[in-house]
Amino acid sequence: MLAEKNVFDTLSERGFIAQCTDEAEVRKLLGEKSVTFYIGFDPTADSLHAGHFIALMVMAHMQRAGHRPICLVGGGTGTVGDPSGRSDLRKVMTDEIIEHNCECFKKQIARFIDFSDGKALMVNNGDWLRKLGYIDLLREVGAHFTVNRMLAAECYKQRWEKGLTFLEFNYMVMQAYDFYTLNKNYGCEMQLGGDDQWSNIIAGVELTRRKTGRACYGLTNKLLTKSDGSKMGKTAGGALWLDAEKVSPYDFYQYWRNIDDADVKTCLSLLTFLPMEEVNRLSSLEGSAINEAKKILAYEVTKLVHGEEAAKGAEKSASEIFSGKSTENMPAVETPGAVGKKLLDVLAGEKIIESKAEGRRLISQNGLTLNDEKISDPDYIFTDKDFPDGAAVLRKGKKKFYKLVSK
Repeated sequence: MLAEKNVFDTLSERGFIAQCTDEAEVRKLLGEKSVTFYIGFDPTADSLHAGHFIALMVMAHMQRAGHRPICLVGGGTGTVGDPSGRSDLRKVMTDEIIEHNCECFKKQIARFIDFSDGKALMVNNGDWLRKLGYIDLLREVGAHFTVNRMLAAECYKQRWEKGLTFLEFNYMVMQAYDFYTLNKNYGCEMQLGGDDQWSNIIAGVELTRRKTGRACYGLTNKLLTKSDGSKMGKTAGGALWLDAEKVSPYDFYQYWRNIDDADVKTCLSLLTFLPMEEVNRLSSLEGSAINEAKKILAYEVTKLVHGEEAAKGAEKSASEIFSGKSTENMPAVETPGAVGKKLLDVLAGEKIIESKAEGRRLISQNGLTLNDEKISDPDYIFTDKDFPDGAAVLRKGKKKFYKLVSK
């Protein structure tokens, strides 16, 4: 049963939509019937990350409105690697790694999507792409692609100067074949994805229309970026993973708690299910009051990814750490042999600060505290007294705490 409000309007109001093959037609289609659509995830790692989060939210909004998602994991396309947004060739993975990563993805996606009673499907494009004969693919699909058109795609233009391998050049053909296969086997009428996938999605729409004569559509969502245009979801340790073993619920919570004020509305709109009235109210708060909006954002996002219990635990730990009551859930950094070394050398070595220059700047601004004592000397050297019971508490800026463990 379709929701009363057209999901296209919901996605538009919340700021998801970047490009669409035919906006009026897509909106009409989504308002008239339950539509089967798909989003693909290539298994480049054993966990999804914050960049995938928007796609998961789009799927969830679509399903809540009565549409049927097909979650495609790239057991076939993962053997090639998508060149979109890349300046270099992706590392070739073994079949065993690809299969393991696909299984990890399935578990994480199931937290967002209801697969009961056929409400959603999970498929692996390795099931059909790996069976294709090369000559069969050339004859069935190759004739529908022109090299000129493919080279005009942004994902290939970015790689042209550094060298685009023939392996990667086939990626667009493979993804297009996915849409054609899903349309033929499951009645899939629409492909969704990040805006960096626009060229690949258009290729799939055109191939499917030519091969079947049926109407089909493509829609992209905006990528998760900060107000300055840079990618969101990067931490000192790398990507902001959705796997609790890679990034703890506490660290995950803290990431969203510490975002810039200018990014609050975007994150509340895209990464929570809070009504837009509440999103607008929270994001309009000013001064120190905006911190309440950030706490709500951090809690809501952590609850979606890790569950309510983990979100409450992260919220409680953050409150206790900030008030100095507890170090139990504070991020622990192993610093054996720190005694006798310069503080900035240790912090830079452990990636707590990006550089010693950053450390000196923080010290000059009273931004580094060790065991509640401001560090004023950039050449400060750790002593045994700094590690009572083998640990020290470091505060970087106003909100980031670390437990330095020397033994």
